[in-house]
Amino acid sequence: METFSFNKIGVLGRLGSDSVVSTLQRLRHWGAEKGLTLQFDSELQSSMANGSAPVVAFSSRQAIGEWADLIIVVGGDGTLLGAARDMARYEKPLLGINRGRLGFLTDIMPQDLPGAVERVLSGDYVMENRFLLEAQLLRNNEVVGEAMAMNDVVLHPGQSIRMIEFELHIDNQFVYSQRSDGLIVSTPTGSTAYALSAGGPIMHPSLDAIVLVPMFPHTLTSRPLMIDAGSEIRIAISDNNDLPPHVSSDAQSHMETRNGDVLVIRRHPHRLHLLHPSDHNYYETCRTKLGWGSRLGDD
Repeated sequence: METFSFNKIGVLGRLGSDSVVSTLQRLRHWGAEKGLTLQFDSELQSSMANGSAPVVAFSSRQAIGEWADLIIVVGGDGTLLGAARDMARYEKPLLGINRGRLGFLTDIMPQDLPGAVERVLSGDYVMENRFLLEAQLLRNNEVVGEAMAMNDVVLHPGQSIRMIEFELHIDNQFVYSQRSDGLIVSTPTGSTAYALSAGGPIMHPSLDAIVLVPMFPHTLTSRPLMIDAGSEIRIAISDNNDLPPHVSSDAQSHMETRNGDVLVIRRHPHRLHLLHPSDHNYYETCRTKLGWGSRLGDD
């Protein structure tokens, strides 16, 4: 029997996708052939019901996080973002299989199964340590909402089309007041997502920094601001807003503010350990996903 670096493998996936279920079933059969111990997210149980398939265990995400020494995520980048927020506290490595569109984070393609996964399990991989953000919404100095984000925390007007007003403080120092469509607070991971669309810089994942990108500010001099990842960001919601701004984390969780609230954003204490095949090249990923030019002379 082959010897792998990882033997207790948790499997998470996106619900409601036939292509994801197909890949999950392939992992199910492959794990049985290799004698590996796999536990699948219990939310996938009804989607994977198949009496003739090898029997596998289903567990909650909490149980998988505590038990596994590797977690495979099948889906798109959004699926991995959700898994990262759930699993970061356990500090277990994640490996993404792409069943989405871009695939910045889930970079193993289904046609490369099972070979690419076997190479990773055998120790042929590179690991990136990426940080997340944690956000707290304070009202009268009491916490009324909390969220985590791997890409970004975004202050925005919600469904209304109007500017919002707020003050920005970093490490207890006043930075500026602003009227704009909002502010994107992004990690390096999120710098190729919403922040990029708003004119923010692309940040290499190894940087220990946060970028703040204004959204359509009512001034010509407001530009993206890069700060140390250990900074504390405080955004004070003005009393002059006609409608309460909203806060979104990875565009997957949402909080509604009130005038006078304070949004506090910090680096989360736990990091995500993201595995890639050993031939992974971040710049090649940017080149292929973002349409950068190839080498001169290449077809």
